[in-house]
Amino acid sequence: MKAFKGVLRIWYLKNRRELPWRETSDPYLIWLSEIILQQTRVDQGLPYWLRFATTFPTITDLANAPEEQIMRMWQGLGYYSRARNLHTAAKQIASDFNHRFPSNYHDIKLLKGVGDYTAAAIASFAFNLPHAVVDGNVYRFLSRLFGIETPIDSTEGKKSFAELAQKLLDEKEPGLHNQAIMEFGALHCKPINPDCENCPFNHNCLALKNQKVNILPIKSKKTKVRDRHFNFVIIDDGRKTIVGKRNAKDIWQGLFQFPLIETKMKRNINTEEVISFVREVSGAKEITLIKKSSLIKHLLSHQTLYCYFWWTNTNTLRKKSISAAYQMINIDLLDTIGMPQLIVKYLLDNEIID
Repeated sequence: MKAFKGVLRIWYLKNRRELPWRETSDPYLIWLSEIILQQTRVDQGLPYWLRFATTFPTITDLANAPEEQIMRMWQGLGYYSRARNLHTAAKQIASDFNHRFPSNYHDIKLLKGVGDYTAAAIASFAFNLPHAVVDGNVYRFLSRLFGIETPIDSTEGKKSFAELAQKLLDEKEPGLHNQAIMEFGALHCKPINPDCENCPFNHNCLALKNQKVNILPIKSKKTKVRDRHFNFVIIDDGRKTIVGKRNAKDIWQGLFQFPLIETKMKRNINTEEVISFVREVSGAKEITLIKKSSLIKHLLSHQTLYCYFWWTNTNTLRKKSISAAYQMINIDLLDTIGMPQLIVKYLLDNEIID
């Protein structure tokens, strides 16, 4: 075990990336990085972390911010439940911990959106507490090194990998060790084409010995991808348009979108259906179709969206005539509200926003 810890430490100190959250022991900034980097590459998440850390320098600042500002700043990162959980957890810290970030694993894990891995990461990075992290990079590295074929998404697998990671942990420097083992999986023991020839553990790697590098780790469950068919309708009177907030427990919860017609299967809706929908939503009578977009395919983690945008023009929109599920907004304010990146890209491409 000592040899493992020493080799890993030497590799990390030589190869680690210089990242701003590694230069601080502030648990708030470390927590912020961990939430942002869930399901997100470091190069994509870094500018968001910098923006959040600058805009909300303290937990209190984040807790007091309007939700719409947070959702707007999160725009483009996806997995928007992370942003809502971040905001909820900041309020928890403000109310339950007197604005001070909790300093032990148990209390950290009480925060909304924080699970075993995130709690262990914050506890070890910020407070140097001996809790081993097990993320996707760690699962991959350990499964290959020890030739473990237990599915990593099974109850047995999660338990055995957690026990192994804890056994391997350098309890004198748990924060550095955890950073090192994750970094090794991210940079060296990569999912595809890992550099086995120059790996410092290649003499002991059972996956390499048994030619199973491309097989491990094993997952027992395959994620089913769902197809959805969206028709977004832009209702424009030259100055104002109509949007609604997605409040259901679904993709993009908390973000704004244009009125939506979702069909259960692939079906070409016609202009008459769109005009009728616009009349129902806006109460307008004179409605003209300006244009319909080509089909846009948008990939999410577990869903594939097939989308059209219908751009319509109508007579002056009146607040009292609009359906209760929607609200009116000036077109030049569209870039101030949080919207799915799919919609933002369409607006940019069509020069509706700058």
